[in-house]
Amino acid sequence: MRKRLLFVVNDSGFFVSHRLPLALGARDGGFEVHVASAPGDGVAAIESHGIQHHRLGLSRSGINPLREALTFLEILSLMRRLGPDLVHLVTSKPVIYGGIAARLLGVRGVVAAISGLGHVFTAHDLRTRAIRSLVTMAYRVALTRDDLTVIFQNSSDRDLLTRAGAVALDKTLLVRGSGVDLRVYKALPEPDGIPVVTFAARLLRAKGVFEFVAAAKRLHARGVQCRFLLAGDADPGNIASVTEDEIAQWRADGTVEVLGHRRDIAELFAASNLVVLPSYYGEGVPKVLVEAAACGRAVVTTDMPGCRDAVEPGETALLVPPRDAVALAQAVGELLADRERRHRMGVAGRALAEREYGVERIVATHLDVYRSLIHV
Repeated sequence: MRKRLLFVVNDSGFFVSHRLPLALGARDGGFEVHVASAPGDGVAAIESHGIQHHRLGLSRSGINPLREALTFLEILSLMRRLGPDLVHLVTSKPVIYGGIAARLLGVRGVVAAISGLGHVFTAHDLRTRAIRSLVTMAYRVALTRDDLTVIFQNSSDRDLLTRAGAVALDKTLLVRGSGVDLRVYKALPEPDGIPVVTFAARLLRAKGVFEFVAAAKRLHARGVQCRFLLAGDADPGNIASVTEDEIAQWRADGTVEVLGHRRDIAELFAASNLVVLPSYYGEGVPKVLVEAAACGRAVVTTDMPGCRDAVEPGETALLVPPRDAVALAQAVGELLADRERRHRMGVAGRALAEREYGVERIVATHLDVYRSLIHV
């Protein structure tokens, strides 16, 4: 009989962009694959591949105790009904709720993907520190078992949770990101003409979007000839999102070109000369930096966990301090003025992607983990 694998993830769109190749690899490798998530635009794509989707009432940032309790019971009920041999839990709430449910039900194998620890582990105000203590305790309950592998995308997150006693070091595995299709994300020569600097991410404050806009203003004030593209949407479900009024102001100001959500990232980067992500969000390994490397584009990003793990500092990218628009403008200006240096960094980025980030390699690593946990 085919072994039953259940993915639990917050957002169906995130699953399609970050985990669908893994689900397809598992299906082709002999697993019966199910996905549980909140409803969304990604559901149709999931079901179009013959994968059964189960709707959950998960919210990414909600903290209503009653709703969260009902969500946990929903996951528990789904696992009891499906009886999966293996569950793969992605992002914090599914890892915590799904990990506890799997423990209660005696699910045979658990994979927990920690793709960044987020704002809770990067902010230092009193309220967030209190929440961090509760979340760490919840991780400890969810991740204390034998038939478990916790996959981290960077060593900083792994070290933080192992030091906190949330997971045993011998239950962890480091996998740098969710991979990229190197046939789609091709390394093409930079375009000629006025240089293009591109930011592509959800428009959250902690992604560094305001620093990006401020750096663009500084460079334009210095007379630097370049275009700054801002690709991404606001995230109304996230209290840290930029507002529609702020986006409208950027459009009216004209310092940056606001593109909205884009699915054609490979084409967007092919038309760019430099990719910038000044994030201080608490990333795993940002997919946009992996995609930039695959496209052979030099990068400017922050000296933060996840961001610095996605690049080779000085070789494929320049690192700047977080929340520092002045340093960001300086680094972007340096690379705009040196096409040859950008070219060398882009070539090194493509080599890094071929060495570390090919999606086939990432899928094969996960399948090995699956089989070792359930002994097939």
